[in-house]
Amino acid sequence: MSVDSVLLENLMKYNAEYSPQFTLHLNDALYDILSVTIENSSIPVNEPTTRGGVYFSEKFAYKMKGNIEDLTIIPLLTKKMLGPNTEFGELKISSQIEFKGKITPIDIFTNLTNSVQTPNSIELSMIIIKLELT
Repeated sequence: MSVDSVLLENLMKYNAEYSPQFTLHLNDALYDILSVTIENSSIPVNEPTTRGGVYFSEKFAYKMKGNIEDLTIIPLLTKKMLGPNTEFGELKISSQIEFKGKITPIDIFTNLTNSVQTPNSIELSMIIIKLELT
């Protein structure tokens, strides 16, 4: 699955310069995502492949990380992450970017690949699968 590289570059640049607000939409609730990073990095596969029979992985992917301080989200995430589940739901995240000279809302669709819980927050590691201007 390919992501629009122009939108992605705009998102990465805008995030680095302005640290916009990111909001996760999950089960009709909104959760602020803090300390968001977005980078292009390698995936530990030798060639593009289907991972676990559930999703397709290229050799490189755009990864997104961020923290959520509202720990009530934890039970909701178990149904979205690949692992013991055979279902691998998309997460929808909204934000904004500068595109064609104006600030534009954007929806970021991701797959959750990992989460790490601390006493005060949960860090989400995701792979960006789709971007849509809204």
